[in-house]
Amino acid sequence: MKIGLVTPYIYPLPGGVNAHVAKLYENLIERGHDVRILSSTHGPQKRSEGDVIRLGYGFSVPTNGSVGTLTFSHRYGSLVQEVLEEERFDVLHFHEPFVPFLSLQLLRFSESVNVATFHAYAGWSPSYEFGKRALKRFARRLHGRIAVSAAARHFIDRYFPGDYKVIPNGVDLRSYQGVVPFARWSDSTANILYVGRFESRKGLLYLLKAYRVLRRDGFDCRLLLIGTGPQEREARRYVATRRLTGVEFLGRVSDEDKARFFATADVYVSPATGQESFGIVLLEAMASGTAIVCSDIHGYKGVVRRGEQALLVPPRNTDALVAAIARLLGDGELRARMGASGRERAIQFSWENITAKVDDYYGFVIRRLAAQGQLPTDFRAGVPPAPRTASVVDSR
Repeated sequence: MKIGLVTPYIYPLPGGVNAHVAKLYENLIERGHDVRILSSTHGPQKRSEGDVIRLGYGFSVPTNGSVGTLTFSHRYGSLVQEVLEEERFDVLHFHEPFVPFLSLQLLRFSESVNVATFHAYAGWSPSYEFGKRALKRFARRLHGRIAVSAAARHFIDRYFPGDYKVIPNGVDLRSYQGVVPFARWSDSTANILYVGRFESRKGLLYLLKAYRVLRRDGFDCRLLLIGTGPQEREARRYVATRRLTGVEFLGRVSDEDKARFFATADVYVSPATGQESFGIVLLEAMASGTAIVCSDIHGYKGVVRRGEQALLVPPRNTDALVAAIARLLGDGELRARMGASGRERAIQFSWENITAKVDDYYGFVIRRLAAQGQLPTDFRAGVPPAPRTASVVDSR
């Protein structure tokens, strides 16, 4: 089939949705499909770069405690119609389809089978609450709906009720196999690793407070911080004013170096305060065989199992964070057991397995439309045969 993967964020800038789209693109091609990525431009990019098609201009805006993107063009309608007429996609797969305005324009004019994946989770969304009436006509144009977790499904179903298939994010297992740790940090000092944006919902300041207590209590450890963000100045000020030693601000790193940092770490910590639909970084830690301490929040519970791959602690609870990290630092056998369990569990989240589930779901949606005589006009591929098992149609 010819498939268009639509990301409302500026591809390939870093971010969970773009990383998801990139891996889905690679693995759908490996499965024999003809795939394009539709995104916006943010600077000097060309309109078309190989399999990446750019429509409109993207602007960064604060949203959900993080940073999102809005896309605009003074001639969006005509641009979108030109691309859709030229490409004739069998399937358009929208990621966060209600983020203005690229996805909405494509959905408006699409004559393809429209599938959407919802990635986000929040306790309450003012944009959805006040915009759901206007967005309902776009939601009706979706033939299939995927959520990356039960938390994401619960969140989006509150505003746009329907049948959602839960298909999680994936991890590239090969990137975390046979990785050599950094010699610089491979000594007798234990390494605590954090990977993520420096923003309030990621809970970095709680980790810094916990690290201060661990050092005060005599633990020989260092803290490796990967990422940047609006809280970086506050984090650096906390470290400087408390005269904390052993804290390394490493900034952004390449995917290859990130894998090496996971291999170097003794414990990975994710102290997020909430609003996480899925812990992709937890998958990376598991694939690396690294023991985990993370917050006990909805988006993480579908990734790790309590006491098997991770110790879960209440969010915003510094004392509980200290106790969990201290337990792992003091018990090498427990760390090894959790690391081995993580590697085993990560296999089911391999991108090969996740892409197969997405591909099967495309087939389910197409067969349903065909049975109803409602296949869109741009769908010109053959109807995929039903799989041997029916698990793919389970929308629980």
